[in-house]
Amino acid sequence: MTPSADIVASFTPTGALRASINLGNPILAGTDPATGAPRGVSVDLARAFAERLGARLELVIFDNAAKSVQAVTDEQADIGFFAIDPLRGQGISFTAAYVLIEGCYLVRDDSPITANEQVDAAGRTVVVGKGSAYDLFLTRELKAATIARSPTSPTVVDTFVELKADVAAGVKQQLEADAVRLGGLRLLPGRFMVIQQAMGTPKRRGEAAARLLGDFVEEMKASGFVAAALARHGVQGATVAPARG
Repeated sequence: MTPSADIVASFTPTGALRASINLGNPILAGTDPATGAPRGVSVDLARAFAERLGARLELVIFDNAAKSVQAVTDEQADIGFFAIDPLRGQGISFTAAYVLIEGCYLVRDDSPITANEQVDAAGRTVVVGKGSAYDLFLTRELKAATIARSPTSPTVVDTFVELKADVAAGVKQQLEADAVRLGGLRLLPGRFMVIQQAMGTPKRRGEAAARLLGDFVEEMKASGFVAAALARHGVQGATVAPARG
């Protein structure tokens, strides 16, 4: 379906489609080691959506989710790629999820903690990436444990080690890589949450714009585009989300 001129204009008020890209989630985006250019599933989707609109793509790069969310909320970007969360939804219209990611806990090998249910206890400190979906979720859910915040999601485990905290929380893939890098660490079995990664646009862009973006995501899932992007970028620990509804 070819978008109407009005819809295209609603997504490109500056003349280009500005896509907010969060490099703090390695499943969604990273940098090409050879060129330094952003790459990943979210970059591929942004490029495909710009092509759908017939618009020039402009990537707006951030190192953590909170900054990326704020850019879209403040209309400094036209689309973004975020975990669905009710707090973020106050200013952003989300599509259905396109990717599901596991949120897990990591502890030291000699930690007495052996199960997710044991994390929320008085005297324990859990490190999360500031403003991440894990931060938002655990801020609501943890009642006894204390939360400490790392500047970005990729620095969670280093902050956990530096602070001598009890638990690190984050993307399973990132935690696994850090456990291998540092040694002496282990993931707790299972997961404490499933992150629903979606696309979003400022609510003020209107229902028609939100509907078009949602339909685009469903098409990208159904066509195999998202699955192919995950495979192309070697992403582990994420699955294509089911169809909307």
